[in-house]
Amino acid sequence: MTVTGRPAPIPHVALAHLPTPLEPLTNLSKALGGPRIWVKRDDATGLAFGGNKARKLEYLMADAIEQRADVVLTTGAMQSNHCRQTAAAAARLGVECELLLEDRFADWPNEYRQGGNRFLDDLVGARVTEYEVGTDMTAALEQRAGELRAAQRNPYIVAMGGSSVIGAMGYRTAAVEILRQGEEVSGEIREIVHATASGGTQAGLIAGLAIKRSAVPVLGISAGAPASYLQPLVHNLAAEVIQRIGIDRPIPEAAVVVDDSHVGEAYGVPTDSMREAVGLCARTEGLLLDPVYSGKAMAGLIAHIRAGRYQRDDNVVFIHTGGTPALFSYRDSLS
Repeated sequence: MTVTGRPAPIPHVALAHLPTPLEPLTNLSKALGGPRIWVKRDDATGLAFGGNKARKLEYLMADAIEQRADVVLTTGAMQSNHCRQTAAAAARLGVECELLLEDRFADWPNEYRQGGNRFLDDLVGARVTEYEVGTDMTAALEQRAGELRAAQRNPYIVAMGGSSVIGAMGYRTAAVEILRQGEEVSGEIREIVHATASGGTQAGLIAGLAIKRSAVPVLGISAGAPASYLQPLVHNLAAEVIQRIGIDRPIPEAAVVVDDSHVGEAYGVPTDSMREAVGLCARTEGLLLDPVYSGKAMAGLIAHIRAGRYQRDDNVVFIHTGGTPALFSYRDSLS
C-alpha cells in the first residue's frame, strides 16, 4: 500500500554476503605502471559461487515471495551466471525454478554445454529447458508462464540478467557501499569499471551515485551488446530506479558510458585480450576472472590504462561480477 506522498516500500530478502571486500590489486597495478586498481569482490557474495546477481536477487526474490509465486522463471545463455544464481536463490527460499536456456553454441564441446554453470543448474534442482539459438526467449518465457498459469500455478518472471527496475535496486545500494569503502581505504575514486551486458548493474550504480550526488563516473565495458543499444537502455532504467525511490534527480545522458570495443566476435566468444587479462590477473594476484564478463571487462580496463586514460596515482575500482564456474567450461579456450 502506498502512503500519500511516499513510494511503496521495496521488498528485500537477505541472500548475499555483504558488504563485499574492496581490495587493492597492488601487483597488477605495478605490472601495468599504474593507476591504483582496486577490486570490488562481488564474486564473493556467496550463493552458489557468488556473483553480482545475488544483489539483484535480494530484491527480485522478495518481490516474487510478496506476489506469492510458487515458481520463478528466467532465461539466459547455456553458461548463464544469472540463471545459476537465480536457481540457487530459489532453492534457498523453497521456490521452484525453471530455466529457459538458449543454446547459442550447439557445436561447442560438451564441456561447455554440460559443465560449469550448467552442471550447477542441475545440482541445485532447477528444471532446465534448452532452446535453439535465435529463439525469442522473451516470448518463450511468456509462453511457459501462460502454461503454468493454466495449470493453476503462480509463476514469477525474472528478466534476463535480473535487469529490471527491481533488480537494479541491488546496485543502487552497492554504489553507496563502494563510496563508503573508497573513503575508508582509497580516497577519491577516479572511476568505477565493470562488465555490462543486460544493463541492470550499470543502471543501479548510476542511480545510486546520483542519489548520493557523487561525481564518480561509471565505465561499462560491454560483454556483448553494442553501445548504441545499451546506453539508452541503461539510462532509462537508471531513471526508473530514481523514480521508483521517489527522488527528483535527473540522470544526464552523459552519465552512461559504454565501451563496446572489447566484445570481439560475439557474446561469450573468447578474445585474445580477454585471455591476456584472465592470465595476468591469475598470475599477479591469484584473482580468477571469468571469460564472458569480468575477463572482457578487465581487458577493456587494461586497454584504457595503456592508452593513458588514468594518471599513475588515480584510484580505479574494478567490480568483479563473478562467473568463476564458467572458467571450467572454457578450459580449452584458455589453455
